[in-house]
Amino acid sequence: MQKTALVPYAHLPRAHHHRHVLTSTVDVFGTAHWLLAERAPQRGVELLPFDALIVSVDPDGNVELTELSAVRARWPHFDRLPDGGFVVATSRTRRHEDANQVQIFDALGRETSSFSVGDAIEHLLVDESGQIWVGHFDENPAGIRRWSATGQLTWTSDGAPIPGLFDCYALNVSGTTAWACPYTDFPLVEIRPDRTDRPVRVWANRVRGAKAVAVHGERVAFYGGYGKERDRLAHGDITERSVEPTDVGLLTLPDGHALGRRRVVGRGSRIYVQTEPFTAWGVFDLSS
Repeated sequence: MQKTALVPYAHLPRAHHHRHVLTSTVDVFGTAHWLLAERAPQRGVELLPFDALIVSVDPDGNVELTELSAVRARWPHFDRLPDGGFVVATSRTRRHEDANQVQIFDALGRETSSFSVGDAIEHLLVDESGQIWVGHFDENPAGIRRWSATGQLTWTSDGAPIPGLFDCYALNVSGTTAWACPYTDFPLVEIRPDRTDRPVRVWANRVRGAKAVAVHGERVAFYGGYGKERDRLAHGDITERSVEPTDVGLLTLPDGHALGRRRVVGRGSRIYVQTEPFTAWGVFDLSS
């Protein structure tokens, strides 16, 4: 089976390796970000709120630091806003915390607002216009929704012609467009909320269980799967009504070794992958 190696992309500067990586992401403009705390959370020990440091490394290797005060997110997701601020959200909520689930910080790290987007966040990705896309896992039937940075719901998958949307397995946000591959039917879905004609397009797809998707023109790649297919990289062509498989291989670390525990981010033609100890990002680019 053909193997495709990730290309090294961004590294957390060694000066910050003593801190605990709470989570990390790559934004819509290609800058990698790490959300760091002084120490790892301990089960049964309540440390909220806490101060955090965001280390950002842009595609040219420039480093920027942003200190956040009074972060309240357990099991956080985060991304950068186009104005230089950040959105930080906790993936699971308790009822009395709903209003504080999502925190918006300005470019100086000061909290400016908070709101709720609903429990069970699987993905949180900001687009070029500053809209916040949230994909939920199966403990919340909300599916996929888009929010403004002020907490206004600007698009919802409710009523959209997306078959079997019970869990947003894969979400890719690039420009102002989102692509998804949701459980249970795993169709390829394109979402353009601002398009008056067919804002949602759906293609039947035979690849099951992908955790990330990349799209370039009429080509698509699905990464991940169940069991022994967790490192699968499946390619296909987008036709009028379906995705037609072309070839299947494996995605590996840059040195050719198998991937272990990982987090993934889909952005347009790219799938970014990060493995333990979560200090470096690699990239697969469908357009290259």
